[in-house]
Amino acid sequence: MKIFSTTEGIAREAADGTLEILELGDVEIGLLLQDDPNLDSVRKAAVRKCVALGEVELCAPIARPGKIICIGINYRSHVDEMKPVFERLGVKSPTNPVFFLVPGSAVNAPEKPIILPDFAHDQVDYEVELAVIIGRGGSRIAAADALDHVAGYTLANDVSARDIQQKAMAGQEFTLTHAKGLDGFKPLGPAMVTRDEFEDPIDIHLETRVNGELRQDARTNDFVHSIPTCIEYVSRYMRLDPGDVMLTGSPSGVGFFRGIFLKPGDVVELTADRIGTLRNPIVDG
Repeated sequence: MKIFSTTEGIAREAADGTLEILELGDVEIGLLLQDDPNLDSVRKAAVRKCVALGEVELCAPIARPGKIICIGINYRSHVDEMKPVFERLGVKSPTNPVFFLVPGSAVNAPEKPIILPDFAHDQVDYEVELAVIIGRGGSRIAAADALDHVAGYTLANDVSARDIQQKAMAGQEFTLTHAKGLDGFKPLGPAMVTRDEFEDPIDIHLETRVNGELRQDARTNDFVHSIPTCIEYVSRYMRLDPGDVMLTGSPSGVGFFRGIFLKPGDVVELTADRIGTLRNPIVDG
């Protein structure tokens, strides 16, 4: 099931590709998940009206997650890309999943602008990531049971201020949250697709285009750590709650290693099989 959050309410994609605006009232998907982890209410809801995809304004599937967990360095291609950075810092590539948190206020919606902050304007970068939406909460979740806690998947752009990130990685005054948790730096969308629509282990194609130019092109079968492994590891340290969002890492091709950063007027488009295209323009702050 493909589900959209819109300004007119929750919508379900029909067989012909139109959107069925549902009789669910003024409710957000994250709130539904608290009592309905399988989203059965969305499957069964009556249809209020049908519209074309371009006739409604899309919102982020999860508007204000309790937690956004970001897994880092989780594609083999990105590990290779990062080797010069590890060598410069005198560290080895990590063997366990690496994760950090950013605030829910970082969420952005499809088509909404990503604003370049005046204090970190010149090295803002894109990162396409498959995002996991938690449906059933839990702590110390075994990898064998982890997918039972997944409601579905969406796309995320892990927008990053690389100048701040470099200072954080060098142990200076900043953290990765400073670099990646700025307001609007985590666009999500365009839709959430329920877990039953995908195979296990998940293997889908992801790509990033900036102004139409292909920048990232990968499949999730290049993960270093599987989604169940990441859920098991993170839930060892903190409880995962319904509506939490876990970004699963980005493949090679980020702008930092090309010396190309986002600038006002750019348009970033992320695409994933079955989920669709998440598009955001870049503007000055």
